Amino acid sequence: MSGEVPFALTGGSGFVGQAVLDVLGDRNEPAGALVRRVTEHDHSRVEWVTGDLHNKRALDHLVAGARGVIHVAGLTNAPDPAEFEAANVEGTAQLIAAAKQAGAKRFVFVSSLSAREPELSAYGASKAKAEKLVEDSGLDWTIVRPPAVYGPRDRDMFELFRSASFGFVPLPPGGATSIIHAHDLARLLVDLVDAQPALVRNRTFEPDDAREGGWSHKELAAAIGQAVGRRVFAPHLPRAVLQGAAGVDRLLRGAGAKLTQDRVGYMCHPNWVVRSDRKVPEEVWQPQIAGEAGFKATADWYRQQGWL
Repeated sequence: MSGEVPFALTGGSGFVGQAVLDVLGDRNEPAGALVRRVTEHDHSRVEWVTGDLHNKRALDHLVAGARGVIHVAGLTNAPDPAEFEAANVEGTAQLIAAAKQAGAKRFVFVSSLSAREPELSAYGASKAKAEKLVEDSGLDWTIVRPPAVYGPRDRDMFELFRSASFGFVPLPPGGATSIIHAHDLARLLVDLVDAQPALVRNRTFEPDDAREGGWSHKELAAAIGQAVGRRVFAPHLPRAVLQGAAGVDRLLRGAGAKLTQDRVGYMCHPNWVVRSDRKVPEEVWQPQIAGEAGFKATADWYRQQGWL
């Protein structure tokens, strides 16, 4: 990397990665970003490193001289569950090896709440395995398990916004989830790099929007409906119906299907609410974007981009 001591970011062209670059740009912090292909971004002090998590040369270049590695890159959806192992487990192992060789001082890993229940999905299992690699790495690490992440640029939660714009939001069986806006998550990831070690070193955090008890699925659907200006009908669908819908989505969209059998596995779990004993210390970070305001701003962004 350059002579400056930057942040090294994986997944720089993805939804959360772009939000991290937004925060670093706002703070005028230099950054190196691993991307499969160079993308446009307002951050003028970003160095694009072309490659992936299996490209040793790219990884070595990315982490050289970095004071903090923020590992966002990962596979969240795949038609073949076996792909999660290669991307999320083997890819994390490759990055850890590069970071150790470069003497990186901090390693912040973005996992998922699904790692709490690895038996429910191949995705969650892969994140749980990756967490174990980080914990055993010998690095100065922090693991972050975000709940449902939303905000501008997101294409996954967008499916709910688009559905709500038609007045209908199909829901999994009854349950509750926590949420977090991408900008709040990005601030946390950046803040963790230089946070007081005693507060964050070798700890796992589950951040959210500070809504006590999270959001029931019905509440979430109603709030998204309000954000797009529609009153929505939001029925709970049985697992069997969701599994059938996943099969239809695979037929219609092939490898681009958003609803997969693997996703149905963890969607039907009733509790994806963050735990209070995994809360980020207030001295380190606090969320700034409440759900209702965040949904409204996100819906407005979708409209401005012509998505809605």
